[in-house]
Amino acid sequence: MSTVPSGPAARPVRSPCVSICALNDADICVGCQRSASEISRWGRMTDDERREVLVLCQLRARESGNLL
Repeated sequence: MSTVPSGPAARPVRSPCVSICALNDADICVGCQRSASEISRWGRMTDDERREVLVLCQLRARESGNLL
């Protein structure tokens, strides 16, 4: 029996960066919708924390009209 995880849980959550790096007046990146703080902490976050940030990114994108 293998002890190595497989499937989506085995892969680290990837950064949503799309190489359009510019912060708006609210310190939210117009490319990925992460806050400046979330961007700087991304490398130290757990995968669960990253998933929470991705949910926030999606909400921000919808609110700003960048996601339908």
